[in-house]
Amino acid sequence: MNDSANAALKTERQDYYDRIAPLHLHPLWESLHALVPREPTPPCVPAIWRYREIRPHLMRAAELITAEEAVRRVLILENPGLPGQSAITQSMYAGLQLIMPGEVAPSHRHVQSALRFIVDGRGAYTTVGGERTTMYPGDFIITPSWDWHDHGNQGLEGVSEPVVWLDGLDIPLLRFFDAGFAENDERHAQQVERPEGNSYARFGYNMAPVRHTHTSRTSPIFNYPYSRSREALHTLQRQEAMDVWQGYKLRYTNPVTGGYPMPTIATFLQLLPAGFRGKTQRSTDGGIYCVVEGSGTAHIGELSFAFGPQDIFVAPSWARLRLDARDDVVLFSYSDRPVQDAMGVLREVFLED
Repeated sequence: MNDSANAALKTERQDYYDRIAPLHLHPLWESLHALVPREPTPPCVPAIWRYREIRPHLMRAAELITAEEAVRRVLILENPGLPGQSAITQSMYAGLQLIMPGEVAPSHRHVQSALRFIVDGRGAYTTVGGERTTMYPGDFIITPSWDWHDHGNQGLEGVSEPVVWLDGLDIPLLRFFDAGFAENDERHAQQVERPEGNSYARFGYNMAPVRHTHTSRTSPIFNYPYSRSREALHTLQRQEAMDVWQGYKLRYTNPVTGGYPMPTIATFLQLLPAGFRGKTQRSTDGGIYCVVEGSGTAHIGELSFAFGPQDIFVAPSWARLRLDARDDVVLFSYSDRPVQDAMGVLREVFLED
């Protein structure tokens, strides 16, 4: 076909597209390559948020608005590739929440599943379904879908200080399904109905009450203390060979089912020994990482980010990820892996570089 004929055909096709557009029709052949790509092409990009840069802005927010006014005083970690979407990946939300001494973030509930990973400070608590737990740095805490929850900061052992934690939620997923509901409690804070540690006593020791009636898809444990999780990693470091891609990596589990602690969010804790030089991995669930201890470098795609304690970084879906550790590094991470597992679309590869 000569150039003249090609030009005429192109004009004829465009005329056809213009005529079907008012009928809200679009030709698949013009979009197929984007709708069904050869491999993931996420719009989100690798990025890092350095805590030392963010903390002053959190403190300034405390001067401008109370926790009660804000309901939740949070600075959203918005992926540079997803401006205006309040998302760190296509499916996950992340934010840093601050509660000052004496404050209470009022009780509410929502269908979005939420995690809290404590980044800085001691003396705050969260109450979930009538049970209160004190929060320490490195603790992983769950707010199940549609459970009442409130937070407060009453100090601890004479210490009164600001407390900051990482909020991780499946907000973008629920937004995609148009399935989001929320409700404010008539109470400012819940009545504590069970002693602290009750849920862990019932389910946290590889046992469960004989007559237990826990039917939620979320773990019945809502606080996974860092002291116990860190001890597990330390023991593995002494006793087992290291994985050359991930160091020593454990996933948090639901003790009743052995599955993920939340139906839409997987959570992990890993130790990279000092001097670790990891090999490259790729996974369709990507991941949001919070540095608990140590410093190193995350190589994500074509970019490299030096990280230190309390920093947060994101690896998009299918991005090449390689981790190096200058000293012993502990990383907490979360992703949408349970959803991809349930759909049968999760794919990951471990490269030999």
